[in-house]
Amino acid sequence: MSDRDPQITLYRLQACPFCERVVRTLDELDLSYRSRFVEPMHADRNVVKRVSGKRSVPAIVDEHTGVTMSESANIVEYLTKTYGEGA
Repeated sequence: MSDRDPQITLYRLQACPFCERVVRTLDELDLSYRSRFVEPMHADRNVVKRVSGKRSVPAIVDEHTGVTMSESANIVEYLTKTYGEGA
């Protein structure tokens, strides 16, 4: 992976307000990221479960720091503390 490739992968659903909250934060912080849209059926979200241990979205994997997490409020707090002004 080169320095130009996104270091953050966001697992999300279409039209999910919690996912959009994370997208807004990523955009505000001018972070490049890769979106992976997942299956709408909770039971079919095996790819998310493999990376985060849960089937809930949003979930991120930050290869730069090695952090994997879910829950939009936690993700926004993490992104702001890690990449925000003064970080």
